[in-house]
Amino acid sequence: MADEPIRRDPEVRRRRPRRRGAIVAIALILLGAAVSVGYTWGQLHAAPQPQAGIGQLATAPIHRTDLTTTVQVPGVLDYGTPIPVVNQDAGTAYTALPSPGQVVTRGQSLYEVDGAPVILFYGARPMWRTLGLGVAAGPDVQELEENLTALGFADASNLVVDQTFTWDTTAAILRWQRALGVVQTGIVSPGDVVFAPGVLRVEQDSVHVGQRPEPGSTVMTTTGTTIVVQAQLSVAQRYLVKAGDQVSVTMPDGQQTVAGRVESVSTSISLAGGNRSSAPQDSQAGPTIPIVVSLANSQPAIGLEQAPVSVDIQTAQAQHVLAVPITALRALAGGGYAVSVRDGGSSHLVAVRTGIFTASLVEITGENLSEGELVEVPSS
Repeated sequence: MADEPIRRDPEVRRRRPRRRGAIVAIALILLGAAVSVGYTWGQLHAAPQPQAGIGQLATAPIHRTDLTTTVQVPGVLDYGTPIPVVNQDAGTAYTALPSPGQVVTRGQSLYEVDGAPVILFYGARPMWRTLGLGVAAGPDVQELEENLTALGFADASNLVVDQTFTWDTTAAILRWQRALGVVQTGIVSPGDVVFAPGVLRVEQDSVHVGQRPEPGSTVMTTTGTTIVVQAQLSVAQRYLVKAGDQVSVTMPDGQQTVAGRVESVSTSISLAGGNRSSAPQDSQAGPTIPIVVSLANSQPAIGLEQAPVSVDIQTAQAQHVLAVPITALRALAGGGYAVSVRDGGSSHLVAVRTGIFTASLVEITGENLSEGELVEVPSS
């Protein structure tokens, strides 16, 4: 009898592929888990990597230096806040006026009314009454006597400078009037002189020759003779400076700097566009606080009136610290920064803490970093 063929149960044939498929699936799951665990372990223990896109690398030394950070605010060069000159007497016509830019000193004529000069005297108090024999004592009398003495029409031998008007005061006035070529009365009226804090530079005439003078009207606007910087702080920057602070002024060429001193910080707020001291291209948006800065050397500013400048205000300083170019910093995936230190033909990352930043350098601290070591930077 021939051997009978072995019969296989169809159910058995169907079950085996399923078992094999299940085994394969379990193996794949285990393999994936192993890969995932390995990847995570590697990420936790791998050294921080530099950020992508650096390209060609060069090196720069770690410096030990002093760093200063500044804030720049816009300003212009001019001769300070305008001072109005007010006429105090009536007349028929203005017969002479100064030219813009003209400088007037003590004893010189500021302008003329009906052919009579109105003379500049120095003093903080304006002329408000006629001064002559019998007038009550006051500081305006002393101002008058101080000017007559300064101009050489009196001295200690013939006039005691005080607040009392005496015959000696009258004699000094007569000598002064004789030298001016005006009527010698021995008295001085408000329309005869103008008191100002010092030398005046004429900025602009407010009237014209031939116009009828009116008491209380502005004849001209004047300024001091020293060029200063009028700058604008935003309200949020008010805390940065106070009167007396040292600053640096970058001149209109953008290269030269001049040392400066904050002379005043306004207590009032100026609305945007309402102050002539804002340079058009650098105007602060919104309300601002005007400040006045004097220059240690005004020579570079001569002839540059109304030219834009920037005032550099120091906000932080670090001395004798390690610093590298800002481009040497590498951002770490977990936050913070590192620098890549070159050691022979290789390099390694060193985590650093950053301090103050300047335009090109940053202060750093990190383990085993020292001056002169080379760090990697992008090649220019």
